[in-house]
Amino acid sequence: MSQASSTVDFSLQIPSYRQIFVPLADGTRLAARLWLPEHATPAPLVLEWIPYRQSDNTATGDAMMHGFFAAHGIAALRIDLRGSGNSDGLLRDEYLAQEQDDAVEVIAWLARQPWCNGNVGMIGISWGGFAALQIAARRPPALKAIITCCSTDDRYRDDVHYMGGRC
Repeated sequence: MSQASSTVDFSLQIPSYRQIFVPLADGTRLAARLWLPEHATPAPLVLEWIPYRQSDNTATGDAMMHGFFAAHGIAALRIDLRGSGNSDGLLRDEYLAQEQDDAVEVIAWLARQPWCNGNVGMIGISWGGFAALQIAARRPPALKAIITCCSTDDRYRDDVHYMGGRC
């Protein structure tokens, strides 16, 4: 019997991204970078939902992580939240209902795109992780999975900003 290999081929060519704007119903446009698999569309899509400007310090890491997904047949989208980076609007605070409403709308929009097979997942560390948990609680139909790290579902007790309710 042969044993299946669980190694990942890191020699694959990493696709480049294209800049897109995701339109919201209220006219706001959210800036995003989209990585598409070269040969496997429509494909499932992984969404990273954070306010850290995609054209600054996160650009290199974004290209490596999201490009890796695309090289392995999964589309990836890195978006600037409303009012952050190159997106329209005003970012009023962390984890507001508006942010979740926007995400639910974006997930539905992504699922309708010709390069997406209708299945969306979310990944996130810290802010992105908190957001993914809150958005998953809304149960958008196209959201099939989330992976979070350094996040919690109990902001009062476990959020780095408010441990035990203190600032």
